[in-house]
Amino acid sequence: MKKILISGFITGCILFVCSYGGLYLAVRFFPALFTEYNNPLFNSDGNRDLLFYLHAFIFSFALAWFWDRFKSLFKGPFLLKGIEFGLVYSIVALLPVMWISFSALDVTIAMVLSWFGYGLMQAIVAGIILAKINP
Repeated sequence: MKKILISGFITGCILFVCSYGGLYLAVRFFPALFTEYNNPLFNSDGNRDLLFYLHAFIFSFALAWFWDRFKSLFKGPFLLKGIEFGLVYSIVALLPVMWISFSALDVTIAMVLSWFGYGLMQAIVAGIILAKINP
């Protein structure tokens, strides 16, 4: 359990920095996509912002447990294991969530694809980190 908590915390810190940097770059290079967030669906009064920033840690602890449970199924060097892990997570968990989000919410396909890409990149980065620090 200690290994899961430590690797989850390390992964969470790295994902937090990568996610914040990625968000900054995405807004800078794809501003039209982010104008879609001026929608009542995404209106927040600010009292839940901390939950948004904690996302990287919640995600990392969940993936650290998942990695520890199933790491024996992934073969090869740590880089390949991490990429495969991220792809498996994305197909099994992320794709169905994006499907239901697009079908149930008033959002564009571009927005949902950006969410999927963001989640995929997070999962691959987390997979590579976890494969390296918890082989």
